Amino acid sequence: MAATGSEKQGAKAYYVTTPIYYVNDAPHLGHAYTTVAGDVLTRWHRQRGEKVWYLTGTDEHGQKIMRTAEANGVTPQAWADKLVTEAWQPLWEHLDIANDDFIRTTQKRHTDRVQEFVQDLYDKGEIYKGGYEGPYCVGCEEYKLPGELLDGEGEYAGQKLCAIHKKPVEILSEENYFFKLSEYSEKLLAHYEANPGFIQPESARNEVVNFVRQGLQDLSISRSTFDWGVKVPWDDKHVIYVWVDALLNYATAVGYNENPEKFGSTFPADVHLVGKDILRFHAIIWPAMLMAQGLPLPGKVAANGWLMVGGEKMSKSNLTGIKPQDLTSHFGVDAYRWYFLRAIAFGQDGSFSWEDFSARYTSELANDYGNLASRVAAMVGKYFGGELPAATADGDAEKAIHEGLAKAVAEADRKIGEELDFQGGILAVFDFVKQVNGYITEQEPWKVAKDDSPEGKARLATILYTAAESLRAVAVLLNPVMPETSRKLWDSLGAEPALGALADQRVQEAGTWGLLPAGSTVTKGAVLFPRLEEKPAA
Repeated sequence: MAATGSEKQGAKAYYVTTPIYYVNDAPHLGHAYTTVAGDVLTRWHRQRGEKVWYLTGTDEHGQKIMRTAEANGVTPQAWADKLVTEAWQPLWEHLDIANDDFIRTTQKRHTDRVQEFVQDLYDKGEIYKGGYEGPYCVGCEEYKLPGELLDGEGEYAGQKLCAIHKKPVEILSEENYFFKLSEYSEKLLAHYEANPGFIQPESARNEVVNFVRQGLQDLSISRSTFDWGVKVPWDDKHVIYVWVDALLNYATAVGYNENPEKFGSTFPADVHLVGKDILRFHAIIWPAMLMAQGLPLPGKVAANGWLMVGGEKMSKSNLTGIKPQDLTSHFGVDAYRWYFLRAIAFGQDGSFSWEDFSARYTSELANDYGNLASRVAAMVGKYFGGELPAATADGDAEKAIHEGLAKAVAEADRKIGEELDFQGGILAVFDFVKQVNGYITEQEPWKVAKDDSPEGKARLATILYTAAESLRAVAVLLNPVMPETSRKLWDSLGAEPALGALADQRVQEAGTWGLLPAGSTVTKGAVLFPRLEEKPAA
C-alpha cells in the first residue's frame, strides 16, 4: 500500500509481526486468526496516516520439518517450497492480507544474518560449549522441564507427554552450544517492571514473570543430531537451534547488518503478535538475545488465546484443524475477517462453532449493517431520485447521532489502535450502527415522505442525509476489518471521486460530520451480506 503525503517522512514505522509459521502442514484457522488480527491492526494505523510495516512469513528449519519432508518422500527445501507457494501465500492473498514482506527462514537474506548475529554473540563470550540431556518435544522444538510434562495414559501409558501436543517426548543427549540466558533473569524482570505493558494480556505477563523469577537455565542454541538448519559458523557439525534462527527473522527481514537505514527506521517491532504457546520464546529468549547484542527491545508482545473446537485447541495434531476456505466459501472473506475478531476477545481462548458464526452473520452483518445500507440507498432512490439531499433541518435526534459517531470513533480508535481490543473496537462501531437503525425507526422517513410541505421535505432530506453520512463514517471505520464490503458501500454512497480513495480516509476524522457531499449519487448496489445458503454437508 502506497505511503500517503501525511506520513511523517523519516519517522519510525509502526512495525507489526506475526509469528513465522511452521510449514509442516497447511495453515488452519488459528494461523489465520493471528494474521488477520495483524492485518486489521496495521490497516488501522495506515488509516491514521502512519508509516507502517507488516511482516509475516514461514519457519522452515528444524527437526519437525525434516521429519515431515521425509515422511512425504521429498527434501525439506522442496517440502517448504511446495507449502509456501501452494498453501501459505495463496491463503494470505485470499484473505486480503496486506503484508509488506513475507520472510522465509531458508532465504539467504536471513541465513547469512543469523550466522553473523550468533557469531557476534560467540565472540562476545555469550555462548559456550556444553552437554545436555533432557526430554524434548519435536512438535514444540523445545526441551521441557519435568513439571511441564503429563503422565501418558492408554497407548502412551508409562510415558511422559508434552502438555501442548499430547504426544510422548524424546530423551535427547547431545553436545551443544549454550547461550548464557541465566545471566539475564534480573535484567528481564527489571524490564518487565519498568514496562508493564510489554507482555499482554496481564495473565500472560504474570505467567512469564513467575517463570523468570524461578531462575532461568542457559539455553541450548545448537543441535548436532540432525542437519536441517543454519550451520553454526564456527562449527559446521552443529546447526543453530530453530527458535534462535526463527526469532531473528524480526531483525533480518528489516535489514539487520545489511540495510542500516531501513533497520533504523523500522526495528524494533512495536507489536509482536504471538500464540500463547510460544509466548516464552518471545518474552524471554528474544529480549535476552537483543540485550546481549545491545539492540532495542520490542514495544510489546501480545499473546492471543487458542481457538477451541469441542474443548480442544485447534491444531493439526489434534485433528481439529479447519481450513479457512471452508468458511470463506460459505460466509465470504470479509465476514470471516470480522467474525473471529468480533466473537473472541483477543488474548483469551475462544470457541468456534458454525452455528455461532451463522447467528452473528445473520443478526449483526445482514440485519443490522447490510439492511441499513440497503434501506438508506433505496429511500434516497425512491424519494430523491438517487441524489443525496442536503440536511437543513437538524434537531436533537441528529445531534444525538453526531455525538454517537464521535464516541464510536474515539472508542474504536483507542481500543483497536492502542489496546489491541479488536472486539471492543468492532462493538463500538456496531453499537453506532444500531443507533442509526434506531434513529430511522423512530424518525419514520416513510411517513415523513407523505408530508409534501417544504418543512416535511426538509425533514425527510435531513433524515436520509444523516443516515447516509453515518454510513460513510462506518465504511471508513470498518475498512481495516472488511475492506471489500467497505469499498462496495463507499461506492454505493457516491463517495468517489469527491472524497478520494477509501484507504486514504483517516479513522480519526471519520467522525467529522458532513464529509459526504450533498448531491452525491447514491445507488443501491449488490447486497452487502447475502442470505446464507444451507450449511454444506460435512
